Amino acid sequence: MHPGSPTSTTSRTVLALFAALFTLIALLLGAAGPASAHTALSGSDPADGSVLKTAPRQVTLTFTESVSFSDDSLRVLSPDNDRVNPRPAHHADGRENTARVELSDGIPQGTYTVAWRVVSADGHPISGAFVFSVGRLSQTAAVVATGSPDDTAASRLYGFFRYVAYGGLALLVGAAAFVLFCWTGAGAARPVRRLCVAGWAALAASTVALLLLRGPYETGDPLPSVLDPSGLGRTLTGRSGIALLVRLVLLAAVAAALRRPAVRLDRPGGGAPSTLPGARARVAGAVLALALALTWAAAEHASAGIQVPLAVPVAVLHLLAMGVWLGGLITLVALLRHRGPGSSEVPAPAIGRFSTLAFTAVAVLVATGAYQSWRQVGSWEALTTTSYGRLLLVKIAAVLLVLCAASFARRWTARLLPGALPVTGTREVPERERVRVAQTVGAPPAAEQPPAAVPDPPGDGAGPPLGDATADDRYRRGLRRTVTAEAVLGVVVLAITTLLTGTQPSRAAGETAQAAMAQEPQAKVITLPFDMGTAGRSGTAQVTLAPGRVGENTVEVVVLTADGGLATVPELRLTLTQEDLEIGPLDAGLKNQKGFWAAYDLRLPMPGEWTLNLTVRTTDIDQVTVRESVRITSPQR
Repeated sequence: MHPGSPTSTTSRTVLALFAALFTLIALLLGAAGPASAHTALSGSDPADGSVLKTAPRQVTLTFTESVSFSDDSLRVLSPDNDRVNPRPAHHADGRENTARVELSDGIPQGTYTVAWRVVSADGHPISGAFVFSVGRLSQTAAVVATGSPDDTAASRLYGFFRYVAYGGLALLVGAAAFVLFCWTGAGAARPVRRLCVAGWAALAASTVALLLLRGPYETGDPLPSVLDPSGLGRTLTGRSGIALLVRLVLLAAVAAALRRPAVRLDRPGGGAPSTLPGARARVAGAVLALALALTWAAAEHASAGIQVPLAVPVAVLHLLAMGVWLGGLITLVALLRHRGPGSSEVPAPAIGRFSTLAFTAVAVLVATGAYQSWRQVGSWEALTTTSYGRLLLVKIAAVLLVLCAASFARRWTARLLPGALPVTGTREVPERERVRVAQTVGAPPAAEQPPAAVPDPPGDGAGPPLGDATADDRYRRGLRRTVTAEAVLGVVVLAITTLLTGTQPSRAAGETAQAAMAQEPQAKVITLPFDMGTAGRSGTAQVTLAPGRVGENTVEVVVLTADGGLATVPELRLTLTQEDLEIGPLDAGLKNQKGFWAAYDLRLPMPGEWTLNLTVRTTDIDQVTVRESVRITSPQR
C-alpha cells in the first residue's frame, strides 16, 4: 500500500477516528463509576437487623422491578460461614420481582448473613447483603463481597466491548445510509464498502465477546469462567443473551448483503445508470438496521421503567438516528479525504443529499433524546443532584457544539450546490470567482436562455458544481474541516451516550433511595461487651434504639452474662454525644423495668454519627463504661 494511495488515506482517516473514540472511552472508563440498574431491593423477610424468636423456614427478597438470577444468586450463611439454604433461589409465588430460598431445618441460634446478586430487567447486575438473628445476636465468620458488582475483570471488559459495539453500529449504519441514499458512484464504492466492513467487523467481534462475557458479568465469577458451557447455556436463555444471539444472526444477513455487488438501476430509455439503488435495497437496509437497533432497546434501559411500549421504539429511532448522523459523518470525512489515481470528488448533489439526511437525523435525535431525558431524569432537580443528570448535561453541551459545527458545514455545502440560493450570512462571490458565460450577439440574456444539457459525471446523475476550480476546492476544504470537527464531537457524544446506558437513571435513583429508606431497620441494635477484669463481672449489654432517627426514640437495654443468660445489675446509665456539633451528653434516663432497662422519651435533635456511652454498675463499687458509635438518620418523609 503506497502512502499516497486512496486506500491508505481512507484507512488512516478511519483509524484516526476510531483511535479518538477508544481514547475517549478509556478516559471515561477510568473516571466513570460503576454501572447501576433500575432495580433496587425494596424489602426482605426477615428484615435487615431483625432478631427472631424462632428460626424462619425461608428468606424472601422483594425488588422494585423484575429480576433474574442464577443458582448461587441468593446465599444464607450461618455464624460459622456454612450455607444453610440447600436449594437454589426461585421466584416467590411466580412474582418476577422476588427471590426466595428455603432454609434447612433446625438452624441454631445466632446471626445469619444473606448475600444476594441478581440481574435487573435492564440487564445490569446488582448485589448486596444484610443480616438477621435467631434468638440472639452473635459474632459471625461469614465473608461476603462488599465491592461494586462491576468491580471485576469480566465487568470491565464487558463495559469496553459495549462501547466498541456502539461504535461499530454507528459506522455500519452510517456508511450504509450514505451509499443507499446519497451516493453510489464508482468513486464511493470501494471506500464506503471498506467502512461498512470495518463497522460490521467491530460489531460482530464485540457481540461475540459480549455473549461470552455475559455469564461472569452477571454472576461475578472470575474471567476464566467464560469457557464454562453451563454459564453460556444460561446466558442464551436470558433476555440479554437472546438479544445478542439475534444480533449475530442479523449480522450474518448483513454479511451476505455486503458480499453482493452494488445494485444499479438503468434509467428509462437507455440513459446512464442512476446514482441511487432501488427501493428494494433501501427497504431491506432499513429493516436490518431497525432489527439491529432493537437488540439494544429490548434489553437495556428502554425495556424497564415507565412507558416501555413507547420507550422501546423511541430508543430504536434514537440509535438509528445516531448511526445515520455520526456514521455518515465519518463516511463523508473519509470520502472527502480520499485521494489518489482513479479517485473522484464527492459530487456536490451527494453532499447536499447527505446534508438533508443528517439534518433529519439530528432532528430525530433531539426529539427522541428529549423524551428519553424526561423519562429517565424525572425532575429538573435531578439534573444536578444525580450522576445520570450531570452526565446528561455534559451530553447536551456536546450536542450544542455539534450543532454549531453542523451549521458551518451546511453553509459550505450550500456554496457547493449548483444553483443554490445564497446562504444567510455568507459573503457575495467576488467577480474573479464568477463563471463567465459566452453569449451570441443579439441573444436573449443568460437568465432567459434554456439550460444547456450537461452530461452526468460517472456514477452520478447531477451536474458539476458551479464556480471555478479554485473556489470549488476552497469550499471543499472548508467543508472537510467542519465535517471533521463535527465527526470528532459526534464521537464524544457517542461515548457519553454509551456511558449513560451504564448509569442508573435519575428516576430510578430516586426509587432506589426510597426503597433503601423503606428497607432501613426500624430499630438499631448495638452490642456492647464489657469486662471488669474479675470473675463473674463480664458480659454483654444489648442496646435497642428505635427508630434510630431524629426525633423521639425508645431505648431498651438488656444485660447478658458471659454464657448468654439474663443478668441483673443495680444501675445502668446511657448517654449520647454528637461530638462534631458539640451536642450532649444527652442522658437517656433509663429505668429498671424488672428484667431490662428502658427509656421511652429520648429526643435526638440532629442526624449524623453519635457516640453512645453505657455505664454498667455491677456492685456498689464496681462499674465500667463502654462506648460505641451509632448513626442517627433523618426522619422518613
